[in-house]
Amino acid sequence: MRTYQTYRRGETPVGSVVVKFYRSGEVVRAFLREIRDIDEDGTMFPSEELEPDVALRLAENKRQDDPMKPIFIELAEGVEWDPCWGSIR
Repeated sequence: MRTYQTYRRGETPVGSVVVKFYRSGEVVRAFLREIRDIDEDGTMFPSEELEPDVALRLAENKRQDDPMKPIFIELAEGVEWDPCWGSIR
């Protein structure tokens, strides 16, 4: 099972991929972004609302050049982490 890191603004390294989970109506959706500047929220990858599993697989593909590079997770207010997605620390 994959382990992800918690996104922390100002602490997440430049170049990192962040998957943000948020509510869209009654369902949880996600989108990806890349941190371009330590003090900024990041740049969006061209994507739409994604199902969580799809977003996590896409994030894995975005870091192919360095498979040990962590993927960071941001949870919007009201979203709880589902253990079926992996673990988060």
